[in-house]
Amino acid sequence: MNEVSFLSLFWEFFKIGLFAVGGGPATLPFFVELSNKFNWFSLEELTNMIAISESTPGPLGINMATYVGFRVGGIPGGIIATMGLVFPSIIIITIIAAFFERFSKDRHVMAAFYGIRPAVTAVIAISVFGICRVTLFNFVNGHYEPVIKSLAFCAVIFLLLQIKKFKKIHPFFWFVIGALFGTALGFLEDFKIIL
Repeated sequence: MNEVSFLSLFWEFFKIGLFAVGGGPATLPFFVELSNKFNWFSLEELTNMIAISESTPGPLGINMATYVGFRVGGIPGGIIATMGLVFPSIIIITIIAAFFERFSKDRHVMAAFYGIRPAVTAVIAISVFGICRVTLFNFVNGHYEPVIKSLAFCAVIFLLLQIKKFKKIHPFFWFVIGALFGTALGFLEDFKIIL
């Protein structure tokens, strides 16, 4: 990868870090846009990235930035993408720390955050909808292919999480169950092909 590409990688993740207000889930719309803008990863691969990033230690956005950067430019790319994502936060936190007392009591700042929250919620909801189209309905190249097994499994997990005793189970357990279920489905599909 040449220097211009590294600069582009840093700049794209810098913008994500600057405008993704609300933590990891708020980065999802930007990653969706990134998949459309560049040929770094597909929307289907994005769903796998989310699953892996949620299953591994660390913040969602940083894990995904590191993955994309590594995929595009190896270890230096992973470092550059991660630094691009984190750098705006470092700058903003440093500025806020210097003026925290003034910012925390300013009614204009509070009013701005009051307006930002619903906007961030809507943007995240749209991204989640887009990801659900790929994972639950296999929406690829403008065509829907309902994946009944995925829909059924999602419904079962959702219903189980409504039961009080299942709510106490650590999320890692659900990731493991999902991974085992997906692996089992993959083996079944391979077995059908062999037969």
